[in-house]
Amino acid sequence: MANLRIIRRRIRSVQNTAKVTRAMQMIAASKMRRAQEQALAARPYADKIHQVLSSITGQRAQGDELVHPLLERRPVRKSLVVHLTPDKGLCGGLPGNLNRRTAQFILGNEQPVSLLTVGRKGRDFMIRTGQDVVGAFIGLTDRPTLADTLPITQMMERLYTDREVDQVLLVYAQFVNVVVQQPTVVQILPVEPPEASSSGTGAGYLYEPDEQQIFGALLPRFLEMQVYHAVLESIASEQSARMVAMRNASEAANDMVDALTLDMNKVRQESITNELLDIVGGVVALEG
Repeated sequence: MANLRIIRRRIRSVQNTAKVTRAMQMIAASKMRRAQEQALAARPYADKIHQVLSSITGQRAQGDELVHPLLERRPVRKSLVVHLTPDKGLCGGLPGNLNRRTAQFILGNEQPVSLLTVGRKGRDFMIRTGQDVVGAFIGLTDRPTLADTLPITQMMERLYTDREVDQVLLVYAQFVNVVVQQPTVVQILPVEPPEASSSGTGAGYLYEPDEQQIFGALLPRFLEMQVYHAVLESIASEQSARMVAMRNASEAANDMVDALTLDMNKVRQESITNELLDIVGGVVALEG
């Protein structure tokens, strides 16, 4: 009977765990939907900036080069990686995949690499492995605004314009679908100006004061939107990974409850059988 009490206690414990994981799954699904809506809401602004920059680069005169500090190309002596990871765990192998992708880049790069980490999981991993972490941002909300990501953009822009680094790359989780989050590495500095589409003949525009000044004013905004978009993608990936992980945990807990219930029934049946054998043995002894 003691084994039966232990099994019942384990069943209640696993059932309570399943309730928690199911609740976390529902919360993650709600946050993932909000992150997707936020990414879609920011898309028109990003598309318009891209369209204007493409128009300016397409209308510039032959041999007229666009000049801006964020466009400056120079030999890469040192790189900066902006490493985006979740602050919290319980989201499957996503933090490990991102840390592994950044570590592969560092090991495969001959030049020294500095790190600007966004998220507690990436910061802890890089500090633990002895990497050069020049800055860390933690505590980013689940619904960030563009103003929340501006310090990240300003710091990496300052490091690049002050020539402390010659290249800036961004490592983040690209949201493909609910079950697929792809660790992605993209170069964001120096900025690659978008080229105008060659299909069709678009309308010409006259810019005031001139194309160079407008291009210089929009280029930092373009960089800010790239970072903001990557943060939104990372949040959507984190919540989707957490939702899938909690769903798998709930299913595993339910399977464990079924297995423990079967064991409990076996123990109870064995106890009933032993009691019946004792009764039959007593009757036989009395008759004898």
